[in-house]
Amino acid sequence: MDFVERYQTLFVLGAIVGGLAVGQVPGVSPVADRLILPFLMVMLFAAFTGIPFSRLRRAFGNRRVVGSSLLVNFIWSPLLAVGLGAIFLRDHPALWVGLIMLMVTPCTDWYLVFTDVADGDVALATSILPYNLVLQLVLLPFYLYVFAGELVALPLELLLESVVLVLVVPLVLGGLVRRGITRRKGETWFSQQFLPKLSPLQIVFLSLAIGAMFASQGEVILENPGLLALLAVPVVVFYAINLVVGFGVGRLLSFSYREMVCFNNTILSRNSPTALAIAVVAFPHEPLIPLALVIGPLLELPLLGIIAQVHVAIRDRELWPLELPARFSRSR
Repeated sequence: MDFVERYQTLFVLGAIVGGLAVGQVPGVSPVADRLILPFLMVMLFAAFTGIPFSRLRRAFGNRRVVGSSLLVNFIWSPLLAVGLGAIFLRDHPALWVGLIMLMVTPCTDWYLVFTDVADGDVALATSILPYNLVLQLVLLPFYLYVFAGELVALPLELLLESVVLVLVVPLVLGGLVRRGITRRKGETWFSQQFLPKLSPLQIVFLSLAIGAMFASQGEVILENPGLLALLAVPVVVFYAINLVVGFGVGRLLSFSYREMVCFNNTILSRNSPTALAIAVVAFPHEPLIPLALVIGPLLELPLLGIIAQVHVAIRDRELWPLELPARFSRSR
């Protein structure tokens, strides 16, 4: 990780504090509000350009890990998010919707770093990545319509428009840019020279979007200083429960250590920037929903760092088989 990646949490915190401070200047709030969406779209363009859709077919070479991760991410985790919201956020429907949006969008980039840190199967994790993105694009409107429609006003037309605007457009542009660069410069140049610049770019524009958001909504935040902290409790509980689920599924399906690390990071990491972009457009009159999603990156990196150390401790103490059982290694 370079400097920007390593200190992403500090960049986000700085953006929050800076945004709140700048937002107190008269005339800044409306300007900041108009900048949020452009910043997020640049961030998503950088994220989507790095996604290797050519690996879609390769992913199902390991059906046990890929299939179980998709089941957890797109069936178990949405139901868990609804349940946690009912327990912790029943009196705060906007935060409940923010929690649902955060938990139904699995990560499409950062989990690879933590898989690598803990010596997991990065190639397998990378092959799962395109499925995570495609399925969340398709299912996010469905999840919101089913689970959030009773909590806040959600016109279906506006929801579909937001998906096309902030997800499909950057996705198509990112795919065209990737295809054009790899044809002209080659896959090796793209991977070694261009791709490493995309992650810092994502973090910079995510931080700019968060700063603009807090500048535009400073009054709402200052009036509700404790509400966003409420979201931290169910988020931490989500990580704790899914980590236990990950270890349980890994034992049940006889994952090797490297497969287990890949699986756990896949079902734990969340794609808060994608959810944030949708929330900005789909809920213009519910500012607490996108603001709640800012809690995601603040909590995710420290939690994933701790979980990576848990994985490393398991490996070093030889508490998990490093290799596949013979019956699985023969079948691959």
